[in-house]
Amino acid sequence: MKMKNKADVVIVGGGVNGCSLAYQLAKKGLDVVLLEKKYICSGATGRCGAGIRQQWSTKENTMLAMESVKIFEKLSRELGFDIGLRQGGYLIVVHDKKEMRQAEKNVEMQKTLGLDVSIIDSDEIKEIVPILDVKGMHAIAATFCPTDGHADPFKTTFAYAMAAKKEGATILTHTPVIRVLKEKNAVKGVKTNKGEIKAPVVVNAAGVWSKKVAETAGINLPNQPYRKEIMVTERIKPMFEAMVISFKDGIYFSQQDEGQILGGIPNPHERKGYLTDPTFSFIQHMSKTLLRYAPPLGYLRVIRHWTGFYDVSPDARPIIGEDDKVKGFIHCHGFSGHGFMLSPMVTKLLTEYIADGKTSPFLEWLSLERFKGKTIQKEVSVVG
Repeated sequence: MKMKNKADVVIVGGGVNGCSLAYQLAKKGLDVVLLEKKYICSGATGRCGAGIRQQWSTKENTMLAMESVKIFEKLSRELGFDIGLRQGGYLIVVHDKKEMRQAEKNVEMQKTLGLDVSIIDSDEIKEIVPILDVKGMHAIAATFCPTDGHADPFKTTFAYAMAAKKEGATILTHTPVIRVLKEKNAVKGVKTNKGEIKAPVVVNAAGVWSKKVAETAGINLPNQPYRKEIMVTERIKPMFEAMVISFKDGIYFSQQDEGQILGGIPNPHERKGYLTDPTFSFIQHMSKTLLRYAPPLGYLRVIRHWTGFYDVSPDARPIIGEDDKVKGFIHCHGFSGHGFMLSPMVTKLLTEYIADGKTSPFLEWLSLERFKGKTIQKEVSVVG
């Protein structure tokens, strides 16, 4: 595709957030160019666990997730493509009294926001996921939300990309951004490996590479990249529908529609950085923990194992909105492993701000400025 030399908005990053923004902004009539240094869904979106949950410890994440689920539920019809949404619920294991106090606090807050969520006792756990060994995973209770679930990240992202093109957006793959162009304190466009594109608005949705993109605009982000590993097994008959997760053990796993078990767990010795090689220690740790949770899965063969990244912010909440010092530079990163599940509402808010000038409390609550000399509320309901 021929390189354009100007646009209303340039989006950096071809993951779910970038493609969703491209679609919504183009639908609003803006001239949009999306730039991806590799190919669509080549970053964290294409390597994620695909979960969609609304059970959080902070109101901001809970509200973003609840609104995102409402959008996910209608998205296949809107985009004209099945995104593979399945709402089998999230079962979050509670292991001890300390976790129970946090779970009770979380559920109380979530219910005030209208979420259908409850605390279930250990006897009820097996009614939802029969293969679980309650004693083996040291569970005293769990929280459960039936409208949580998962969707296919590839189908979702490509559906957004195709819809964006139909609305007139330009998507250029294998086109890395070398530098954000600016004059004084305002964005003027970007320089790529194929030339410059002039634009008054640049959206930084480059995942763990957002830090490097921002640096070219003179902006220092507090985000840090952390490698995360996932494995998937051979296919078996359907055994359960819920996603099972534990904040204490860091494990999460679910059975996909095709029958395979997909899940991950943090490496206890992981360090920050752009590390991409899979580790055998992950397979050992994941297998040992998974068998403690679900002994019937012991005979399964692992058929694939890969790495991705968490783009981790200091409080494990996203950084969104216009930069305070560089006009026209829009942040959309720092999702800390939850970019896929929060993307529908985050991109809706950013679209309304860019296209219509509509502000939202979220853009203040989740701005980069919150880290400057202020007390921040950290999201504690994070796996890994």
